[in-house]
Amino acid sequence: MQNSTPPPSQKSALGHIRVLDLSRVLAGPWCSQNLADLGAEVIKIERPSGGDDTRQWGPPYLRDADGNNTSEAAYYLCANRGKRAITVDISTPQGQEIIRELAKQSDVVIENYKVDQLKKYGLDYASLKQVKTDLIYCSITGFGQTGPYAHRAGYDFIIQGMGGLMSLTGERDELAGGGPQKAGVAITDLMTGMYATVAILAALSHRDRCGEGQYIDMALLDVQVAMLANMGSNYLTSGNAPKRWGNAHPNIVPYQSFTTSDSHIIVAAGNDAQYQKFVQIGGMPELADDDRFISNPLRVKHRDLLVPILADMVRRKSKQEWIDSLESAGVPCGPINNLEEVFQDPQVIARQLQRELPHPTAGSVPLVANPIRMSATPIEYQNPPPLLSEHTTTCLRDLLHFDDEKIAKLKRDGII
Repeated sequence: MQNSTPPPSQKSALGHIRVLDLSRVLAGPWCSQNLADLGAEVIKIERPSGGDDTRQWGPPYLRDADGNNTSEAAYYLCANRGKRAITVDISTPQGQEIIRELAKQSDVVIENYKVDQLKKYGLDYASLKQVKTDLIYCSITGFGQTGPYAHRAGYDFIIQGMGGLMSLTGERDELAGGGPQKAGVAITDLMTGMYATVAILAALSHRDRCGEGQYIDMALLDVQVAMLANMGSNYLTSGNAPKRWGNAHPNIVPYQSFTTSDSHIIVAAGNDAQYQKFVQIGGMPELADDDRFISNPLRVKHRDLLVPILADMVRRKSKQEWIDSLESAGVPCGPINNLEEVFQDPQVIARQLQRELPHPTAGSVPLVANPIRMSATPIEYQNPPPLLSEHTTTCLRDLLHFDDEKIAKLKRDGII
């Protein structure tokens, strides 16, 4: 059967690509949402009873015009815009056949089931490659398809610990509140989704040149270790494991957060001149000439003496007073904003990072924009995160040419 992907859109980078998305929760859906934002047709496959787990991961939930909670949790909304939603019970032979037929007409399959779980359904790469020889198939798991941990379930929080990120994040052990901390968002899931997006785009480029599909094995642990970046390189070069520094910097002082009279700021004085301006603005010019603090190496050496003095100095002014005076003097600084302040920030507003899309039950849904800016094929925000099974009938009718009687029987039998 020929791929029935619609003709490429002139305004969409991936308008010629169809993605069959069997993933749920965050890493896989984040990847497929990236592809949808870039114009790909993404068909999200969910189980008939409940769908993607994140639909129920609330509160908060999206509210309708009367202020009542809908069935869509905010967590689900963050990673599923632009997709079409189908419910299929893949544990049944009929459901498996539907997935095979859809895979036949797709360019990419994404899944995040446990290792070998889809093999028993005939929906693994080796099986689907038989019906679509140039298929690109991306599996996302906690630990990958090989190795002693391959069959373990992988969760972002656990991987942040195992992969070293939490050893670098958090206040120093000897200070109050010290100890390892996870990041405030599921950063390993998100980065795995981003790496998976890159891998799929590379595989599509290879397929278009050579006509060959391929299998992509993505693991959260692999991604977490890779994204240690300079810290990983520091360890491999020196043999010394880096320690936590909280919001401070191991090699620059002052380069950290401070509490103001009403909030918090970050001061990043990367050279002596910037440090001198900082303490002058703070009304303590004598600190600029103090022999113990006159150069950055000396400030690093005496940080435990200097930082408490600077902290007392910063508390004397408000966040905005510090930002205004430091920016005008050319001292790198910034506020630590809560999310209300983030979405009210003039730069965030100017860049249109909050978007509203029409929603069938809530009227509209607020979403965060994709940060990719492309001149010839810009991101188009057309469809909100779909309701559970919203497109089951239309997709089966349009793509697989099922008639109304067959669709009705599949619904009665609980297959869709």
